[in-house]
This record gives sequence, C-alpha cells and structure tokens, in this order.
Amino acid sequence: MEAQTHKELEEAILIQTSALTIEEQEEKEETNNKDSLPPLPLDEVEAIIKYEFKNKHLLEEAFTHKTYGADNGLSYKRLEYMGDAVLGLLIVKEQFFSYPNLGPGDLTPLKSKNVDTEKLARVAIKHGLHRYLRHKQPNLDEEIQEFTKAMDDYYLHSNGQLYVPKALADIVESTIGAIFIDSDSSLDVVWKVARELLEPIIEPDSVKKHPVSQLHEVCQKQKFKLQFVDLWKESTSIEVFINQKFVARGTYSSKKDIARYRAAKNALDNIDKVLSTSTSTVEDDAIED
Repeated sequence: MEAQTHKELEEAILIQTSALTIEEQEEKEETNNKDSLPPLPLDEVEAIIKYEFKNKHLLEEAFTHKTYGADNGLSYKRLEYMGDAVLGLLIVKEQFFSYPNLGPGDLTPLKSKNVDTEKLARVAIKHGLHRYLRHKQPNLDEEIQEFTKAMDDYYLHSNGQLYVPKALADIVESTIGAIFIDSDSSLDVVWKVARELLEPIIEPDSVKKHPVSQLHEVCQKQKFKLQFVDLWKESTSIEVFINQKFVARGTYSSKKDIARYRAAKNALDNIDKVLSTSTSTVEDDAIED
C-alpha cells in the first residue's frame, strides 16, 4: 500500500514537471515568435513624413538600432549624428529670422527646447515613428510605453521631469540625416519635412527656465549659499541646502538628473520661506545692534 502511494506520488510529480516544462516551452516559443515577427514596412514611414527616398537603404539604416543590425554592422548612429547637426542649424536659422529682437541668451534655450531629447521623442510618438524602430534592446518597448503614457500629463514639455528613451529622439534625428543625404544636402527639402514633424514648435512665451538654473539665479541674486547634496546612490535622492539649512529633497530612481530637477523645483516652491527667515534674521540682528 505504501509502495503504491509512493508510486502515485512520483507519477503526480512527473506529470506536474512535464506540464511546467511544456508551459515554459510554450512561453519561450511565444517570445521567439514575437521576436521573429517581420518589422513593419518602411514605405509607411515615407507616407508619414511625406518624403520618398531615392535610396531606400538610407531609410532602413535610419530605423535600425545597433542591437538589431549587429550582424551586418547596420546602425542609425551616423545618420543620427548628421541629423542632429542639420536640425540644429535649421532651427537656429528659423529662430534667427523669426525673432529679430531676441539675443543669444534667449535664443539658446529656445533652440534647446525644440531639439532636445524629450521634444524629439514626442515627435516620434506623435507621428508613430517608434513603431518602425528595429531593435532588440531589452525593456525599450516598456520604456516607450511608460513615456507615452506619462507625456500626456505635460503640455509641450515636462522640462526634465520625465525619463525619456533616447532611441525615440535618435530615430527622428537619423530620419532628418537620411533625408539630408538622400536629397543631395538640400536644407530646403529637409526643413519642409522637419517643420511639419516638429509642430507645434515651442515659442519664446512657452519656454520655462530649468529649475536648477532658476534656483542658482535666485540664490546668486539674494547672496544665498546654495548646495546640492548627492545621495542618489544611497537613497535615489538629491537634497538642497540654502545657507546650510535643509530646504528640499527630490527623488527619482531611474535617473539622477530628474531627482536633481525635482529637488530644485521643490526648493523653488519653498524659497519664500527661506527668504522670509533670512529677512527676519537680518532684521533681528539690526535691532540688537
């Protein structure tokens, strides 16, 4: 009886093990099938950007991440490098003639907001260009989904509060670079495409100073001693001290720059308390004297 029970137990364990093995195999096959799905046809990209490539290889290169084209050395990095320079020049040219009364101090942040990683990532999402990115980079699809959801909480730009998958901006720049090469270096042709992709273009009234820069300016004007304490490795946070007094903390686990941004923003929100405390101290000292 005991031997029969033992045998039945062994059979039950064997069945469970076999079931788990089959389930794991099915999951593996499902993952492999997902990875082996053919990429979306790139002629759809031509329809989106309203430009037809003479050299289709440039278009393929523009949407190939290094993790996807490792076997044949295909990668969008060179076109991204070209597109970054071309787009920067086109934006500077547009702003120079559109805002004749603005100096470099105002034009520089305006240009930055229109070509930085977040702005271009928004362009990729808005026009659906991310769907054509060929890659095998772990977690990139999840990061893109998270950014897509989060960006709706901020109109035009989050000013540094969001983590942005750089690959999104890369494919916009590589597309610009590819068009520049394919059109025999025609800036007019590139701008016609880029201008429509970039809409809405951020204008001077919409540009906000980065909280870190703004906090430095305020403290310099008030002759306050400003100190950022980097605790990101220990607690994913950055702390702000003004005149050796704790004022604010910013926390973000994925990227230290965002933690620093949030710390500065929180400090700016509390700056009035610091100012009133410092003013009171100065007045008290004056009375005692």
